[in-house]
Amino acid sequence: LNQWIFNEDTIRKVLDILMTRGLHIEYGSKIGKTIIFAKNHTHAEKILEVFHKEYPHLKDYAKVIDNYMTYAQSAIDEFSNPKKLPQIAISVDMLDTGIDVPEVLNLVFFKKVMSKAKFWQMIGRGTRLCPGLLDGENKDIFYIFDFCGNFDFFRMGTGHEVGTRLALQGALFCLKFELAYKLQDLAYQTKKLQDFRQDLVAQMMAKVRELNRENFAVRQHLRYVDQYAHKENYQLLTYEDTLTVKQELAPLLEPDQDEASALRFDALLYGIELAQLAGNPYSLARRDLKKKVTALATVANIPDIQEESDLINKILHTSYLDDAKTDNLEHIRKSLRDLMKYLPKKQARYDTNFEDEVLNIKENPSNLENDDLKDYKAKAEYYVRKHQESGAIAKLKENIPLTPNDIKELEQILWSEVGSKTDYRAEYGEKPLGEFVREITGLDMKAAKEAFSDYLDNNQLDSRQIYFVNQIIEYIVQNGVMKDLSVLQESPFTDKGSIVELFSDLSLWKGIRETIHRINVNAQVA
Repeated sequence: LNQWIFNEDTIRKVLDILMTRGLHIEYGSKIGKTIIFAKNHTHAEKILEVFHKEYPHLKDYAKVIDNYMTYAQSAIDEFSNPKKLPQIAISVDMLDTGIDVPEVLNLVFFKKVMSKAKFWQMIGRGTRLCPGLLDGENKDIFYIFDFCGNFDFFRMGTGHEVGTRLALQGALFCLKFELAYKLQDLAYQTKKLQDFRQDLVAQMMAKVRELNRENFAVRQHLRYVDQYAHKENYQLLTYEDTLTVKQELAPLLEPDQDEASALRFDALLYGIELAQLAGNPYSLARRDLKKKVTALATVANIPDIQEESDLINKILHTSYLDDAKTDNLEHIRKSLRDLMKYLPKKQARYDTNFEDEVLNIKENPSNLENDDLKDYKAKAEYYVRKHQESGAIAKLKENIPLTPNDIKELEQILWSEVGSKTDYRAEYGEKPLGEFVREITGLDMKAAKEAFSDYLDNNQLDSRQIYFVNQIIEYIVQNGVMKDLSVLQESPFTDKGSIVELFSDLSLWKGIRETIHRINVNAQVA
């Protein structure tokens, strides 16, 4: 295994799989934040070297972050910033645990992990929620690429293989290719439509010729790159060609430098054109087009939009769109694509007055009345989870000391509304209310980082000490408190050395211990 993971050809294949099949953002133009877990510094540097060879145009996209760095925390902060590069962090232990980067979408296990607890912690790097990350949609998925059999080793389910998600530029290429295929039909042999087809072919050839033939991924598909770089191979397209291009060629294409909103509009119009050639009205897409044009009409004070006011009025107030042929749709696309950047960011609201027939009425009891919530323990934990963002519960999660009124609020909720004090004592004994809440909510990662900021932000610690502090942060984020300090004598805390070995300056360790104590005290509500 050690020889295999250092092999340059192996590294190329791993990077090819990541770059073509990993989750992307910005409509497929950029790989999502990714952590590659490497075996050691030499392995990490080799991965970076191969990445630069294969993707020379992606400058600063990848970076090694390990304990050989002088300013490791600064590098971690840069990776944690969604607006900054790198997108790919090649980590040797530094990012395995204790960091909170909600934007992480891909985890690449390029080393063997021997501790199941640590393996789960590493997987936890991808589980953070992130609103609006996936082209406006909330993050609800992340990918794990396990090249070293860790899932098999720990006898965990292997999940399922993911298919390639076409980026926007790949999807556009496929739409153009299908249009060129459809326009071969006898019914479309007019001058306008054949000029349109020739223009599509020219665009596609240009995109194929842009590909770097030295890139490992491209070299695996050179047969198709060569085939579709030449005009004569577009003369007699078949349906099988459309499938081949989608699978073999489209995933390789480089992102367009054009405005993403314009490219999405291109895709919408090409889809409508393709549907029309197939005899499909594609009503949903046409409604989407009308909504966009309606939104443009609301900001018609912009000079660029005013210049297209005649076309906008025709689309909105005449049968122009209903009667539009392919050349009319192309005119709409070319005229309005560059105006999409002016669309108001807030979604328009559409009120309807459709009258639906009620087909069936079925009554279900409230979830709060389910059997699994009838006992005090379940009801109390359910309440805390549902109210993590408000009142005293939010303060506990964010490590904010409670006031006497906050304490009364918790007592009212847990000892009166959800159940009685007797119920609580029967389930949890003398455990403080704050500690009970913290065990359920955990501690907010941002709050935990802030609590230890004196040690992480001022370059006081070396890379091994930073690792140790990050393990503490990870533990407290998951468990809410750290009452039993004996856990610090076990893995993963001791992976870089014991407390005595790491902190020869005991005053530094005492300060860290005092921070842990303060976090615990903030949860000590009797």
